[in-house]
Amino acid sequence: MGKAGYVLKQVLEQYGITQYRFAATMGVGRNSVYRWCSGKIDPTGDTILEIVRVLKTMSPEAAEDFVNQYISSELDG
Repeated sequence: MGKAGYVLKQVLEQYGITQYRFAATMGVGRNSVYRWCSGKIDPTGDTILEIVRVLKTMSPEAAEDFVNQYISSELDG
């Protein structure tokens, strides 16, 4: 599973944000969010930046957690 997708899945669950609501707010198909969260595809770098922007509008705390967890997972290898 891609690290960004794994972290996104955890953050959405932790903050009670549905994949459907997140997809609608981001302006992408729910299928894309599902594929990221299930590890079927990895979001691109530009998409990861957009994920952070959208999370900030929905929950600044969720955005901060996403960034911290994603960076931590990248540093851990």
